[in-house]
Amino acid sequence: MHGNGLSRVLDMLGEPPSRYRDAAAWHELENSLGISLPTDYKEIVDGYAPLQINGHLYLHHPATQRWNLGEWIRSTVEAWSQIDWDWAAPEGDPRASLGIEVLVFGTADGLIPLVSTDRGETIFLAPRAGNGKGALFVESEGEFFEYAMTFSEWLYLWLTGEEVTGPGGSAFYPGPVALRDLPISPGDRPETRYGPPRGM
Repeated sequence: MHGNGLSRVLDMLGEPPSRYRDAAAWHELENSLGISLPTDYKEIVDGYAPLQINGHLYLHHPATQRWNLGEWIRSTVEAWSQIDWDWAAPEGDPRASLGIEVLVFGTADGLIPLVSTDRGETIFLAPRAGNGKGALFVESEGEFFEYAMTFSEWLYLWLTGEEVTGPGGSAFYPGPVALRDLPISPGDRPETRYGPPRGM
């Protein structure tokens, strides 16, 4: 499936509204991180975010005031950076794969948060993992699970019910993908809409 994860995801989500597409917002965010974020991730975020997918997965956007991706990354990085990882020593410790002694967040040498779920899972980009090819790490209940794939490949597998958030972590819902825009102003009450039929 390598290489066509993005087109498969777009087929499942349907025509992207692209309401907040903004190259300058991405430029500013990437400058602050010191890294270019993956193209497929930016394409999905620009096309659909801010969005909740299938009732669990949250996509933030760098150009909106509410659900702002930059702010969410900063606050997530801050929270994770306060943990004493020498003491915590998680299962599936990413440091071995990353070739680092100190686990860092929000930098190219460590883990950069991309998305999260309301089930307590955080999906991180690890740009230096996989011998510099990059990988994803999913943290769930104190364990890290490494997935050597792109974000769109991961999202496609998540949408089709594969266990890509650790053992027993699948979240499959048959039928079209449920999409709910996240409220931008206090009076917003977005309704759930659905992607195209997908024969599942």
